Amino acid sequence: MLQRMKIWALRRYYPLVSARSWKGHSSDIHWGGLEIPSPEGPIHGRLYNASGGAERPLIVYFHGGGWVLGGLDTHHSLCLELSDKTGCTVIAADYRLAPEHPFPAPADDCLAAVKWIAEHLGDFGPCNGKLMIAGDSAGGNLAASTCLALEPSLREQISGALLIYPAVQDYDAGFASYTEHAKSQPLTSKLMRWFWDCYLGDRGRQRTDLDRAFVLRAENLADMPPTLIVTAERDPLRDEGIAFADRLREAGVPTRYHHFQNAAHGFASSEGPNASHRELLDMTSRWLAETGSEA
Repeated sequence: MLQRMKIWALRRYYPLVSARSWKGHSSDIHWGGLEIPSPEGPIHGRLYNASGGAERPLIVYFHGGGWVLGGLDTHHSLCLELSDKTGCTVIAADYRLAPEHPFPAPADDCLAAVKWIAEHLGDFGPCNGKLMIAGDSAGGNLAASTCLALEPSLREQISGALLIYPAVQDYDAGFASYTEHAKSQPLTSKLMRWFWDCYLGDRGRQRTDLDRAFVLRAENLADMPPTLIVTAERDPLRDEGIAFADRLREAGVPTRYHHFQNAAHGFASSEGPNASHRELLDMTSRWLAETGSEA
């Protein structure tokens, strides 16, 4: 009962924080809802059409929130900004949330969404026939997991991955940032442990395919597309993001890494259009011009 009440309260609080942070900010980007069919039922999404995206990939974005919170509303403003600043058409794809739908349900939904979008690129706004897979925090985990799970024929359509302070390893890995920033806000180490436990559950931790969740230890990291990884200093996830960038480079993946020394976890979406948020979008746009503009 207490856990259900905690989840209910946090799921109401998170959208309110996001809305307050973005109050008064608007965009001219046209957007609308869509439904993506999947074996487990329709996946809700939002399509953000940028007028100048014909020479750039379509971005598929997975929201953060610890696999427990978050949704299309909490990351709406970020997706508007991402489409506006990069000139790309963006699809934000939702997914089932834990603990009601634990691992691998969210990962399955994200994989199904990307497969369907790749098969229907002509139905959406302008793009160059390629996809970029993106996400923040738990969404960064799902973005990486999706890239690694795609079959080779679809992998060729993925021009890049944008991973914003991604969760890539379990909390017992011993990373120093879990101690150094245990009480940093808005993401504490205690909260991140709770997110992982909700996502995996008892049965999830007994599965044999946990590399889909703990992508840092995946054996096929060489299959990742060119990747931009972003970390924040005041974040328990800081060190695993750094470790993931190192692992990708060791696997031969073209990897761009940037650390935001004065930022906290969530700065990309939950703090409104601050300086770090704007720098991230400028960086992403430049990186896309280098890696994602070839048809």
